[in-house]
Amino acid sequence: MPGSIRILVLLTLFATAMAQVEAALVVHLRSIYYPADPLSLFPMALLSPRDLRIELVRELATVVMILGVALLAARGAVRVFAAFVYVFGLWDILYYAWLKIMIGWPTAWLEWDVLFLIPWPWLGPWITPALIALLFVIWGGRVIAGATEPVFPVPATALFTLGALAGVAAFLLPALPLLAAGEEAFLSYMPGRFPWVIYSVGLGLMMLGLLLSSLRTENNKP
Repeated sequence: MPGSIRILVLLTLFATAMAQVEAALVVHLRSIYYPADPLSLFPMALLSPRDLRIELVRELATVVMILGVALLAARGAVRVFAAFVYVFGLWDILYYAWLKIMIGWPTAWLEWDVLFLIPWPWLGPWITPALIALLFVIWGGRVIAGATEPVFPVPATALFTLGALAGVAAFLLPALPLLAAGEEAFLSYMPGRFPWVIYSVGLGLMMLGLLLSSLRTENNKP
């Protein structure tokens, strides 16, 4: 449908521009906090209290911006969700693409990144959120461009929710032991083992949930 394709193109443009802004900000922060080597994030350099507050609010604002665009672009809970995950996923993937263009990072497929800061730092190889983002882009783009009203049955919702919780847990677990140890533990932290099993289960459950919703949508086509 021409209207659906137009919406998809506009959402893509928004995600591309938003990713560039995000990457540019991170380049500036790395130049300030890692002046000797902006390509190396570990051991971590902690943000000042002021900059941390600014960054936390910015992360929340980013989610609000994506949600606002999704609400403007689509009607119906499932289509709004599809627009949200499409923009979120494309933004995440293109964020790393812009970083690669601007400063040549990441330098390896399994290089670790500080992914998010709420409620505490999410840590893991950058490819792990990028794979989830790719799943979001494929499913969300298909729903947005589709001609039929999508259906998200309860089993699909349950599978996706459990998978998302497992994925978040995988990102939060690496930094969990550091919380009790305090600031010094973060300053000396070097990436270790990533909970690949939990992450893989989470990714698989999310994939199954979205696949189930897609099959249900296919069956409802006139």
